[in-house]
Amino acid sequence: MRPTTIHTGAWRYPGAWPDANFNFEHLKRLAQTLERGRFDAFFMADHLAVLNMPIDALKRSHTVTSFDPLTLLPALATVTQHLGLIATGSTTYDLPYHVARKFSSLDHISGGRAGWNIVTTSNPDAAANFGHDEHMEHDERYVRAREFYDVVTGLWDSWADDAFIRDVDGGIYFDPAKLHVLDHKGKYLSVRGPLNIARPVQGWPVIVQAGASEAGRQLAAETAEVIFGAAPNLSEGQRFYADVKGRMERLGRDRDHMKILPAAFVVVGDTVEQARAKRAHLDSLVHYESAIASLSVWLGHDASGFDPDAPLPEIPLTNQSRSAQERVIALARRDNLTVRQLAQRLGGYAGLAFVGTPQTIADEMAEWLETEASDGFNIMFPYVPEGLDDFVDKVVPELQRRGLFRRAYEGKTLRENLGLPRPDNRFFA
Repeated sequence: MRPTTIHTGAWRYPGAWPDANFNFEHLKRLAQTLERGRFDAFFMADHLAVLNMPIDALKRSHTVTSFDPLTLLPALATVTQHLGLIATGSTTYDLPYHVARKFSSLDHISGGRAGWNIVTTSNPDAAANFGHDEHMEHDERYVRAREFYDVVTGLWDSWADDAFIRDVDGGIYFDPAKLHVLDHKGKYLSVRGPLNIARPVQGWPVIVQAGASEAGRQLAAETAEVIFGAAPNLSEGQRFYADVKGRMERLGRDRDHMKILPAAFVVVGDTVEQARAKRAHLDSLVHYESAIASLSVWLGHDASGFDPDAPLPEIPLTNQSRSAQERVIALARRDNLTVRQLAQRLGGYAGLAFVGTPQTIADEMAEWLETEASDGFNIMFPYVPEGLDDFVDKVVPELQRRGLFRRAYEGKTLRENLGLPRPDNRFFA
């Protein structure tokens, strides 16, 4: 969710809620529908700058602004009971103490349902919002992210789980022997600690990551418990799954302690033809100005001057998301697309899509699950509320009937529902 949908034309679809990004009652209803459908989590992608595209394109985008996730998700925690609440926190433009404290607070407020999506921030325009003239270099951002992760998780371990004894008669609130001062001094960060909030309910909020570059895969293998992947087809999903799980094992991590969830755009119809017609109508609502601007964002390079009816020219390396750039170039070469065709596809959504009936969608999902291409999916809805309602009311029952999806939540915390262990405290056995 972003905080609703990702498709550029979604807000214009008949019956969609154009104001959903800023309507808390709508967002509450969406979160409660996800919970009714036994979803693991509401994942809110976040940006620290207005999207870097020309104003003629930007004026057509419903993702131009959104709530701050660490303001919205605590509010959603009070109107849900089981749904996980995952939000983006930047390792480039946030500070570790802020991230650790906010996500720990969310975990306590929600009763153990928080997840931190580690991002290095790809939009170079974010730099100017935080007092920087230039965006940090791509690979360096990942080196900083690794240190940032160590600091945040170290801060979460500031207190033993039983540190707060609250001895009313003796007048002792906490045991000083169960408090650790981190005193971190590294290449990028200097943080004394300790964190001024008890250890999270889950030990740590669930660690979530996206990114398919070499640096991103290695960081994920070392740190992530959930990966939101971007494999566009089954064979690439299988290769990504084998690569990252293999890296985990070489690092001594249990491969079951990470869940790989590729992004999947799902359009449901009573027939395959009806679902395809819905998708075509949705894509038709994307204006070309918006489409070519989306292509520029994906490439990290201005595409407005390209010949729209020629093949995509050679593109220099970007300092933004290299994995995104590589996927777009590969798509253009594989399908022999012109710049115009590529832009129109990216202007809506160009990744993995399941477009069909509940039965055909369940068939495709089952193949991914059974051939080690994924452990589940990061579902993206074409428009709301209908696109979400269709999935919960039609696809979820079909998955449940086949024994592929839960009928009831396994536990109270996000970790319990994902089958992830609670991490030990590194400072207190």
